[in-house]
Amino acid sequence: MEKIIDPISLDLIKAELTPEKKLIDTNKGGNELYVVTWHDSPNVVKEIGRLREIAYREAGASSGKAMDLDEFDTMEKPYQQLIVWDPDAQAIVGGYRFILGTDVTIKSDGQPNLTSSHLYHFSDDFIENYLPHTMELGRSFVTPEYQSSKAGAKAIFAMDNLWDGIASVILSHPNIMYFFGKMTIYPSYDLTARDLIMHFLWKHFRDKDELVRPYHPMMPESNEKLMDLILAKEDVKQDYRCLKDAVHRLGTHIPPLVNSYINTSSTMKMCGTSTNDELAGAIETAIMICFDEIYEDKKARHIESFENSHFAKIRTRFPSLAPGFEERIRHNREQRRMRLFKKFLLRSKKQLDSSPDIEFL
Repeated sequence: MEKIIDPISLDLIKAELTPEKKLIDTNKGGNELYVVTWHDSPNVVKEIGRLREIAYREAGASSGKAMDLDEFDTMEKPYQQLIVWDPDAQAIVGGYRFILGTDVTIKSDGQPNLTSSHLYHFSDDFIENYLPHTMELGRSFVTPEYQSSKAGAKAIFAMDNLWDGIASVILSHPNIMYFFGKMTIYPSYDLTARDLIMHFLWKHFRDKDELVRPYHPMMPESNEKLMDLILAKEDVKQDYRCLKDAVHRLGTHIPPLVNSYINTSSTMKMCGTSTNDELAGAIETAIMICFDEIYEDKKARHIESFENSHFAKIRTRFPSLAPGFEERIRHNREQRRMRLFKKFLLRSKKQLDSSPDIEFL
């Protein structure tokens, strides 16, 4: 286990967090979102690597390196880093790294060069029809100082802030329809609770199209019939209450990231679970979510953050615009996304409603 590097100079970090790298202000908590890369902000990315390593070690899984950075962070066209910045404390709250499918290269074995490729096999259907419209997310973290509710709103809304960022990136790229990521459960987590979560996800969200599958699937160790007795509801929301109650009785809670994904969309695809040896045996479950099928209240909340920032920039640039321009822009954006989504579904040979309008969940 290597010694974690010392904190990067705050002056170096602030010098790299320039206005053009700012994405938006967060909807809640008074934080800011930035998108940076190794090439334009090496000191910020080093600090991200330091904070990720600290957070993962405290959770019982880490790279064991001086900072949690790999070739995907530093390659020629690297993953981009989405971070939540606390302007009051002048500190990084948390982050994700991501890559858009249009930026992904294909390896000699025909598989996409993604951070998940060593754990999962991607079908031809996924590579041809979904990858160009998918954003891969990974390496999520919240710094330890912001994992306690004692840190106030800055901590309470850390995950919500990251969702603001995800929505803003997707809305800035209308061709992106899905995001693909992994829900991580660390080795120190209660094994029975972990099995119940895996069982619940497979029961309600299994990827029936087999778009993505783990090379070495990890299956629950607990008795399947017993888990069926605990998770006995067919309705996903009722069964989720059973899951939360069972996990609570085991003396723990559902991990925040897992909770966040489960409460995002009723059409989420669960693509299997695997053990990530690169993170000291962390248990990772792959999921796919269609942005346009996110629960309406959640989607609207995070779209609002993007629109407020977007409209403010337009108003600053064109102060004489007549009232009501926001609604016209919003309508045009929604119509464009709907047309692109409908085209995507047709190309993927999915059944559409016979109505000229698409009704999203």
